[in-house]
Amino acid sequence: MPLLVLLCAAQLMVILDISAVNVALPSLSTDLGIGRGDIEWTITSYSLLFGSLLLLGGRAADLLGRRRVFLAGLALFTGASAAAALAPTAGALYAARAGQGIGAALLSPAALSIVTTAFTGAARTRALAVWGAVGGAGGAIGVLLGGVLTDVIDWRAIFFVNLPIGAVVAVGVLRAVRRDPAPPRFAGLDLRGALVATASLGALLYALGGASDAGWGSARTLGFGGAGLAGLALFAALERRTARPLVRLGALADRAVGGGAALMLLASAVLLGAFLLTSIYLQEVLRATPLEAGLEFLPIAVATGLGAHGAGHLVRRHGVRATMALAFALAATGMALMSTMGTSGSYVADVLPWMVVAGAGLGMAMVSVAIAVLTGASEQDAGMLSGLNTTGHEVGGAFGIALLTTAIAGAQGGLVDGLGDAFLAAAGIAGAGLVLALLVLPAAGRFLPRLREAPQAVTMH
Repeated sequence: MPLLVLLCAAQLMVILDISAVNVALPSLSTDLGIGRGDIEWTITSYSLLFGSLLLLGGRAADLLGRRRVFLAGLALFTGASAAAALAPTAGALYAARAGQGIGAALLSPAALSIVTTAFTGAARTRALAVWGAVGGAGGAIGVLLGGVLTDVIDWRAIFFVNLPIGAVVAVGVLRAVRRDPAPPRFAGLDLRGALVATASLGALLYALGGASDAGWGSARTLGFGGAGLAGLALFAALERRTARPLVRLGALADRAVGGGAALMLLASAVLLGAFLLTSIYLQEVLRATPLEAGLEFLPIAVATGLGAHGAGHLVRRHGVRATMALAFALAATGMALMSTMGTSGSYVADVLPWMVVAGAGLGMAMVSVAIAVLTGASEQDAGMLSGLNTTGHEVGGAFGIALLTTAIAGAQGGLVDGLGDAFLAAAGIAGAGLVLALLVLPAAGRFLPRLREAPQAVTMH
């Protein structure tokens, strides 16, 4: 369990540096003189490199060594955090955030692959439940931490806090995880596929990130989006002809793996999109301060954690199909509840219900996806599938934010009407997830034997 705590702490840092920065943007932009048109690069410079390099990071963990790649990513992420905290200009901050993104793309899939190979059977399910809880609740915790640090200290504290955490995690992992048994295998790393995948995902994320401002029919969105999709098609064709592919496409034919990866896109779209919409409602309609907004996000962190805990038990008894269907049903109900908000609404009446209902469902979804994708993963594919799982989280989140902010902009009424439309759209995405889970995921009778026969654990110190 100490090892799991260390790895989850590292993953929490990665997640916090997305959501915590959102709350600090007003203070940060004022301090560094960042204009309204450029402020998005504080987020985009991180998420663009993080999301586009995850497939490479996951495969690198398999071929170069999980411990090596994790520690390299942790060192880069922590060093870039120090640079971000000390950034004197906007350009320096963007560069530091890009460095954080590269470090996170190495750290995150390597950490998840260590979790996957370090536990077996029911212990693996419990470990993935904890990991899923961190993924679901981490955003809410980040909003709280960002609000507290920004109000009480300064926005720079959001980055400084990574330094002691990174040091503790590094020392703990050096002691808890044995050295990688084999030397790095650079010859087996599909650099051609990595280049195509990184460029394609980067173009797609760039298109999605700017779609709400530029428009879905703009030259920027269509050009970069089309190039990204064409690049991914080329990547798939290249991988089929590569002896040692970056992503073994045959694994996606497995209904649990392929279906789980698709459902990660939808779950992340709802989760991250709903976080943004709720933050807008709390701060721009209900006039909450960053600290107040952070505190008001606490219930979703608790609900997500409870949902993640319950998902582990449900999956072991009923499989991933029924658990995932229930998760998306709860998420759709919560989004529908939130769509009824009004200009004279209140936190208790309009926000808290969805946080409890949808939070529990989204916590279930994050855990169920991880179990579906990673159950039965062989040791040599653990990093690859971990990278695929995390890539779905980033791409799905970018899609959700782009789609739901566009729904706000396209509303005929004011901000509140637009937020209501956006939450209804989120309910529709969750409903699509419910249908897809029932149609695609394997039945309990086929999945549960695989869960019980998951590969044995790798020896740990």
